[in-house]
Amino acid sequence: MLVLLLVVIVVLFGLGFLNPLWWVAAAVLVFGATRYGRGGGSDAGEYQDYRDRREREDRWDRRYSRRHQARWSREDRRDRRDREPRG
Repeated sequence: MLVLLLVVIVVLFGLGFLNPLWWVAAAVLVFGATRYGRGGGSDAGEYQDYRDRREREDRWDRRYSRRHQARWSREDRRDRRDREPRG
């Protein structure tokens, strides 16, 4: 799929020497591929949500497990203190 997209972009760029409108089409295609493609920003947001959920679950498990409860509560206090805005 990526190879086909690259070929289409090269062809559109080549046709741009005949009519500059093809360059615009190639630029729109490149923009769409980078913005909404596999490497776009949407995956980062999904991963951030996943990571936040996992951290909450881990804190829950640590907090309510009987072993090392005092240590986990200290670390949770430290985490909250580090997340607070400074200044």
